[in-house]
Amino acid sequence: MYKSIFLIGLTVLITGCCNTSDKKEAMTVNSNETKNQIFPKGEIINNDYFSGEAWLQMLMKDKDNFDLTIGNVVFEPGVRNNWHSHPGGQILLCTDGEGYYQEKGQPIRLLHKGDVVEILPNVVHWHGASPDSDFTHIAITTQAHKGSVVWLDPVTEKEYNSYRK
Repeated sequence: MYKSIFLIGLTVLITGCCNTSDKKEAMTVNSNETKNQIFPKGEIINNDYFSGEAWLQMLMKDKDNFDLTIGNVVFEPGVRNNWHSHPGGQILLCTDGEGYYQEKGQPIRLLHKGDVVEILPNVVHWHGASPDSDFTHIAITTQAHKGSVVWLDPVTEKEYNSYRK
C-alpha cells in the first residue's frame, strides 16, 4: 500500500513540475543549447541495447526500502531500446517530446508529454523517440527484487516504421 501511495505522490509531483510556468532553464550535458528540464539529462548510455544516443540520470536506486528504481531517460529522434521485459513490471511517465511504445504483437502507441504507460511484469516491449522528435520519460522499475531487465533482440527498421496514425 505504501508503494502505491508513493507512486501516486511521485506522479502528482512530476505532473505538477511539468505544468509550472516558472521552471528554470538548465543546460544540457552535451551541448550549449538550453532546454526546460525537470531533471538533469544524465550520462550517455553506453551499451548495445539502444539504437543510437540516449542518456540516463538515475533519480533513485533504493531497492531495499522502496523496491523500485527511477531514472530519467532522454532519447534522440529515432532512437529506441531493444525489445525487453521487466520481471517486476515498469511504469513510464512521459515528460517531453514524442515517443513510441509497443508491446509484442500489438500496434505502436504514440506517446506525448503527460502520458503514463503501465507495463505489467514480463511483458515484452520497447520504447523510444519518434523519428522527428526527442523523447524523455521517467522509467520506474517496480518490484525490483524480482530481477533486472531482460534484454532481447533489437527492434528492426520494419517494426519501428510500422507506426500508423
